[in-house]
Amino acid sequence: MGQKINPLGFRLGTTQNHHSFWFAQPKNYSEGLQEDQKIRNCIKNYIQKNRKKGSNRKMESDSSSEVITHIEIQKEIDTIHVIIHIGFPNLLKKKGAIEELEKDLQKEVNSVNQRLNIAIEKVKEPYRQPNILAEYIAFQLKNRVSFRKAMKKAIELTKKADIKGVKIQIAGRLAGKEIARAECIKKGRLPLQTIRAKIDYCCYPIRTIYGVLGVKIWIFVEEE
Repeated sequence: MGQKINPLGFRLGTTQNHHSFWFAQPKNYSEGLQEDQKIRNCIKNYIQKNRKKGSNRKMESDSSSEVITHIEIQKEIDTIHVIIHIGFPNLLKKKGAIEELEKDLQKEVNSVNQRLNIAIEKVKEPYRQPNILAEYIAFQLKNRVSFRKAMKKAIELTKKADIKGVKIQIAGRLAGKEIARAECIKKGRLPLQTIRAKIDYCCYPIRTIYGVLGVKIWIFVEEE
């Protein structure tokens, strides 16, 4: 039986960096960890809630909605810096959006003396990020597009980005079949056992009328 490991955790400290930067006493470590998770969940819920309000317009592939790639949290004595890396920050650029988000996040912060500082960073190459590709595939499947066609379109979108390889796998009741199975499509190189190879990875669940489908995406960016 093959032993599987998360590609991001496998390369942590070499080609992958931590998304949280802070120090705490051992007895306070669990509280800080839970606080980070609450901050990330609050930001994702805010994006999802406001996205549904403006979901009357059709979502195109070039603007595959506000998808968060990752959230960095840096804690100081009196300040918490939150950096949101997002593909298409149209929603957060609206007037008053950051102030409203800061009020929601302040409720999740344990200490009243700490102030929040939120920064938005747009991802330079959106289709180089697996989270954005997974969101695009989810949108296509919910619109009854064939899963093979959705996977091929996602592969075509990666041509705009400078990558060396990509692999997409979808598992579940594909096309409404009674027996679940997994389908995979791959293009280029994907050296998963090479630690110096920078690989981005995501696992994304998609809820359909036939059940939950699981999407896994590996992207080989470069080799150091």
